Amino acid sequence: MFDKESYLASINEACSYISSRFDMTGTDTCIVLGSGLGPFTDLVKCVNKISYADIPGFPTTTVIGHSGELILADIEGKKVILLSGRFHYYEGNDMSVCTFYVRVLSKLGIKNLILTNAAGGMLDGMEPSDLMVVTDHISLFCESPLRGPNLDEFGARFIDQSFVYDKDRIALLKATAEKLGIKLHEGVYCYTKGPQYETPAEIRLIKNLGGGAVGMSTVPEAIVASHCGMKVTAVSCITNLAAGISKTALNHEEVLANAAKASTNSCKLVYEFIKQL
Repeated sequence: MFDKESYLASINEACSYISSRFDMTGTDTCIVLGSGLGPFTDLVKCVNKISYADIPGFPTTTVIGHSGELILADIEGKKVILLSGRFHYYEGNDMSVCTFYVRVLSKLGIKNLILTNAAGGMLDGMEPSDLMVVTDHISLFCESPLRGPNLDEFGARFIDQSFVYDKDRIALLKATAEKLGIKLHEGVYCYTKGPQYETPAEIRLIKNLGGGAVGMSTVPEAIVASHCGMKVTAVSCITNLAAGISKTALNHEEVLANAAKASTNSCKLVYEFIKQL
């Protein structure tokens, strides 16, 4: 059973530890490095980093390609936090665990959350290694991360979800992609619990609901970030065409291979976007 007081105490303990290791002065942006964004760390100057295992209350990540480090980085004079590896519901975590880092970073003063992910594509004209900026999400398959006692310190009980993904940031990301000559789709991201991939029938349902890409992360974090008053931007790396659209069986090796193929464009896009925030 969710214990509100213990959870808040864990958040405060994690904040105290991170503050003792990182100088957060002037740092208001966090980038979550999903599959394919691992090489982003090579583009920035590392100021300091902490293993998740050392942060009180932080879970560990079990997914290949997620290194499990919190990094304080410098991007041309702008300090940002990089979250190298996230926590998924399918790993056996409660939603409060999956989104714990969002609460901690909010308490540390992070106002801008940039989420990246690997996703299956459904839009006409999509190809593996394409990118998509998320304009909205479908959370029907997602257990609400706000379920249970409300954390009044962060936000109200009932939170509007009309503007989870900041419109100005979407426009800026699209303009940045155009300037760089990077193909960027825009569409709705749909969350599924995983770890199994979706069935062709499920993909037909999601596509009929207006979904453009489907994946197993991002939405819980975006919901909690909206509860914390953060501005959210999300980018999906299309690592495969979704079931029933793809001509072959889906597998994680394909996801990793196409994420690596898209890495150059996704890293370049996020880097330039951060410079302009």
